[in-house]
Amino acid sequence: MLNLNAPRPLSEQQVAFFKTFGFLAFPGLLGDRIEEITREFLTIFQRKGGGHDGRPHDGRKRSCIVPFLDQSEVLCTLLDDPRIAGIAESLLGDDFNYMPSDGNFYSGDTGWHSDGWQRDITHIKIAFYLDPLTRDTGCLRVIPGSHRIGEKFADDLQAQIGRSEKLWGVDGRDVPAIALETQPGDILVFNHNTKHAAFGGSGWRRMFTMNLCQRYPETRVQELRDYLNGVSRFWVERAYGDIMMNTAGPSRRRHLEQVMANDGHIAELSRKARESMAEPSRG
Repeated sequence: MLNLNAPRPLSEQQVAFFKTFGFLAFPGLLGDRIEEITREFLTIFQRKGGGHDGRPHDGRKRSCIVPFLDQSEVLCTLLDDPRIAGIAESLLGDDFNYMPSDGNFYSGDTGWHSDGWQRDITHIKIAFYLDPLTRDTGCLRVIPGSHRIGEKFADDLQAQIGRSEKLWGVDGRDVPAIALETQPGDILVFNHNTKHAAFGGSGWRRMFTMNLCQRYPETRVQELRDYLNGVSRFWVERAYGDIMMNTAGPSRRRHLEQVMANDGHIAELSRKARESMAEPSRG
């Protein structure tokens, strides 16, 4: 784990580490807020009745709520916290975009994957784990350098890691990686391209994330809209919730404005997603 504190901005060494290896870890960074964060997490899931479909979490499969921070005025302030803002500004620029967040109860193993595969617009995930986790109980594992598209190591992993047992003779949990063991209050940050996984965890692991990215050039906003399409599977009307938007000051609004200007199509996609789920199966 690197660095007890996240200076604002991050040091040159921290930024270089992130660019080279694709992740950073900050033990205890938000230890002073973990009690209120955990309380708000549980309140949201209780109020929602479970995941985005309203089904209570039963420990057998992942339950997920999107957007998540947006359900709580307290959690929305994480975007304003100088420790979080300092990380984001250092890695993405002062005009970074806040993207939709997700809150989760995880269950069992999560195989190796990337959350995206972007060559020249950096997307990052800031992860908050609310339970103590070790390499054998579901902590995040990362493969350093796996985010560097265009380099042979990263490209080979992208093509082959889904067949690790056949190609390399090792199960996913035995793929060489760093296990980022955490305690509540620790913060993990990784590039969306970075290969990550978790093994051996229980069915009740609590975790939520903030997704952030560099601002898209105006000539490429259609790519941003395409990225936002994925939010529709959670049956939401907009990328952000009302609380996130209505409590935003000028600084936060700067990080919301580009997405707010380009998420109007989500409502129709969500309607179609709901209808497809409601259709009786044919067979």
